[in-house]
Amino acid sequence: MKKNKKKKKRARSRKSPEDIAAKALRTASLQKKKNSIPANAKAEEQDQAKAKAQPKGKRKILEVVDLKVHYPIYGGILYRKIGEVKAVDGISFTLHEGETLGLVGESGCGKSTIGKTLINLLQLTVSGIHVTGQILFHQEDGEIIDLAPLSKQEMLPYRSQIQMIFQDPYSSLNPRLTVGEIIEEPLVVHCPILKSQDRKKMVVGLLEKVGLGGEQANRYPHEFSGGQRQRIGIARALATKPRLIIADEPVSALDVSIQAQVINLMQDLQDEFGLSYIFIAHDLSVVEHISDRIAVMYLGNIAEIGEGEKIYHSPVHPYTKALLSAVPLPEPGLKKQRLALKGEIPSPLAKPSGCGFRTRCPIAQNDCALNIPPLEEKEGRQVACPYV
Repeated sequence: MKKNKKKKKRARSRKSPEDIAAKALRTASLQKKKNSIPANAKAEEQDQAKAKAQPKGKRKILEVVDLKVHYPIYGGILYRKIGEVKAVDGISFTLHEGETLGLVGESGCGKSTIGKTLINLLQLTVSGIHVTGQILFHQEDGEIIDLAPLSKQEMLPYRSQIQMIFQDPYSSLNPRLTVGEIIEEPLVVHCPILKSQDRKKMVVGLLEKVGLGGEQANRYPHEFSGGQRQRIGIARALATKPRLIIADEPVSALDVSIQAQVINLMQDLQDEFGLSYIFIAHDLSVVEHISDRIAVMYLGNIAEIGEGEKIYHSPVHPYTKALLSAVPLPEPGLKKQRLALKGEIPSPLAKPSGCGFRTRCPIAQNDCALNIPPLEEKEGRQVACPYV
């Protein structure tokens, strides 16, 4: 009888690899509290109480406040700084738990720059880049962390909670590693207490979760198609059980049929794990399908942000109207009025003063050149134009 009791106690005390990984991630996230906001204890307790009181799905997970990212331009005989590119020029938005925010706009408007800045990649890899503003990450216990000023070591405890799916499924995977090693790498970094056997079990489970077989863990990236490689990238992002995933044009390099499979997979995973997405893309129909809210960008600023259905079917900002008028209709024979923009497309190296869209805007006024228009509430969304 005593031996049976001992066996039962041992069986109860055993923990799955997932439980051990979750505990390791929680321990790592509590290591750094130097950059927590607010500063005093009373305010912190109040914020934590408010966060816990909010229903799930309504609680904020990310706040971006007046984010600016300027790339330096060097030239001349002495190779000095001669200018800068204002890739992001004062962006503010919020993201809630379980929500998908779509970022759309033409090439060069700053979408990918925002994504890489949010996870502190640009600050650590681009020399001389100037980043200002706040990136406030709301943790589950109510603590708020400003990610913008964190160093590489200070950012490490929070990387497990914010992951990224990169645009190119070919170059984003290390060709020298097997698929199993690629997915296992985040677990080695963020869950060092996990045994090798437990990590391998989790890798097999993740591959099966994204529609691949566990036996494929020993293959190399070049043995997979583009859609399969993107699924591997998604599995790698899910390895640390993140709360927020930034998807930087995850389907732009894939065929249309494969795009639908990847989008449906991402939606299923969001429902299962309660993930929040920032979805960056060019294809407006894809963004409308997956996004709860959409932010339309132009030359480093947000022109319009609101619910996806309202933005897509009743745009207010002149640029949003022109952008959506360029989307082809799926029905053959149907035509819609195309709003052609006139004027020269400005260069990011010499961005116009005030509103960046004023040189092409059909309703531009003289005072549009004075200041960057702030976002104002209009018709159930925020619009950066006082004349609509």
